[in-house]
Amino acid sequence: MSISNLQEKLLFYTLQKSSISLQLSDVQMSQLAASKKQQAMNIAYTHNLQELYNDPNVGHDVDPEAYAEYLLELQSEHEFEMASLTAWESELENRKECLETQWNEITGYENSWNSMLKTNIQKDFTYGGQGK
Repeated sequence: MSISNLQEKLLFYTLQKSSISLQLSDVQMSQLAASKKQQAMNIAYTHNLQELYNDPNVGHDVDPEAYAEYLLELQSEHEFEMASLTAWESELENRKECLETQWNEITGYENSWNSMLKTNIQKDFTYGGQGK
């Protein structure tokens, strides 16, 4: 196999690794966004709980039955939002693992082609004037 074909194959692997690297970066940024969103949702939930507790119409001390109803509704909404966010984070984590697997596979191929190129060069050019 000619050296140029091997080098072309190595460049192809470099291009693939670059593409995967970009995708990994996008996934990691999405994971960061999910973490920020989760934190914002928790802060908003805590704020809503405080407002409900101190509400002059249905607060904890004013109308305990209505308070319990609104509290249950607020908790259900929060649980639903957190479940959908958790599902999104799981999807991102699976995508990240898939991309990392592809990265490792391409790196393995790249290493084998590098060793093949090295062997090919050694066969083509011998040192010390012992050419074939």
